[in-house]
Amino acid sequence: MVESTLTAIGRITKKAVIGALKGTGEKSQAIVETTADLVKGTIEGVGDFTVAIEKRVGEIVSGTIDAATEVGENVFMTIKPTVYGIVKAGSDVGADVAKTAVAATQGAIKAAAKAGTNISEATKEAVTGAIEAGDEIGAHASKAVRDALTTSVKGAKDVIKPSPK
Repeated sequence: MVESTLTAIGRITKKAVIGALKGTGEKSQAIVETTADLVKGTIEGVGDFTVAIEKRVGEIVSGTIDAATEVGENVFMTIKPTVYGIVKAGSDVGADVAKTAVAATQGAIKAAAKAGTNISEATKEAVTGAIEAGDEIGAHASKAVRDALTTSVKGAKDVIKPSPK
């Protein structure tokens, strides 16, 4: 068996997401809930939520993509809800939503590249997940996420549509 290169957080994420994917009919919602719980759990007791989230989201996304690959799920199906869950959880604990969205999106793109998947599709799914989370959080968060992604993530501006009114 090949030794996993995932960190401890990545391994925990992978196991949790495998359980979520195998144990439910609504896979997308299970991924959102699982990743949100993991974000909240990994930053408990940390002073600066944004820094903690930025450092951990890549590990969480990698674990999710690893889980999808292991159970034969479509990797792209997992990216959007993972990024969405991370951004929402970041907002829930008071982290900078724009920075969290960028970190989650970049982490997803990097993890997808490592898994050998289509980067354009991974970017589209990650950006869409971040934007949907920002839109749900509120108008200010929606604008902040869109602006941050446009300036920080290559290819994001091709995915981003005007914000809802």
